[in-house]
Amino acid sequence: MIVVKTREEIELMREAALVVSKTLGEVAKAVKPGVTTLELDKIAEECIRDQGAVPGFLGLYDFPNTLCMSPNSQVVHGIPNNTPLVEGDIISIDCGAIKNEFYGDHAYTFAVGEIDSETKKLLQVTKESLYVGIKELKVGNRVGDVGFAIQKYCEDHGYGVVRELVGHGLGRVMHEDPEMPNYGKRGRGKKFIEGMVVAIEPMINMGTRRIKQHRDGWTITTQDGKPSAHFEHDVAILDGKPEILSTFAYIYEALGIVSDEEDAFRQKALVL
Repeated sequence: MIVVKTREEIELMREAALVVSKTLGEVAKAVKPGVTTLELDKIAEECIRDQGAVPGFLGLYDFPNTLCMSPNSQVVHGIPNNTPLVEGDIISIDCGAIKNEFYGDHAYTFAVGEIDSETKKLLQVTKESLYVGIKELKVGNRVGDVGFAIQKYCEDHGYGVVRELVGHGLGRVMHEDPEMPNYGKRGRGKKFIEGMVVAIEPMINMGTRRIKQHRDGWTITTQDGKPSAHFEHDVAILDGKPEILSTFAYIYEALGIVSDEEDAFRQKALVL
């Protein structure tokens, strides 16, 4: 059952989402060749706690760390370790935090130094597909409308859309109804209603859509060993339209990127 949030609760959820956004911004400053994912994990935990919040992933379903760190062919749920990142890597960094008794859940795939043009395009298309999907999150539409939009956009570029892993409702628990697949058929699935909050997160592979899970019980990789990209926003329905609660602005500030991609999905201007 979809848990509807009041406007006041949505504003509390925005605060939780922005804890994660600010944390990813701090992590962005440190993503470079030679850094280990465990070092990045430590930065994230300290940043979350400094904001009066609690890491949302640490201990969740017995996950051992603050961040899910998934480089290159890893899709999601990679466990931080002592292996240094190298020039040309990409890495999905997924972060969660609890503030005001609500979860924020937010992800971005970073380039480590310079990456090849083919991988750069994968990241660009995956991020664009996130906004293509968000555009469909409005009262009267259905889950399948978001999934169809993301799937078509990515498959039209020749990429594989992961089926086994999906976005989800978000609130006082990390995973609420409805599940939000990145594939689907228009007009199918649960209908969107005012006050719902979801995490939309395309997970898109350069090659096959097929994946495999490793023996650690967490790490997911592409079956063909080709790279995978992952981007995620927390989005509410306010006044019938999508309202992004998280932001990539802190990441962009750290990386020197100028973008207005979120402006169409925010009623009030974001103040950094």
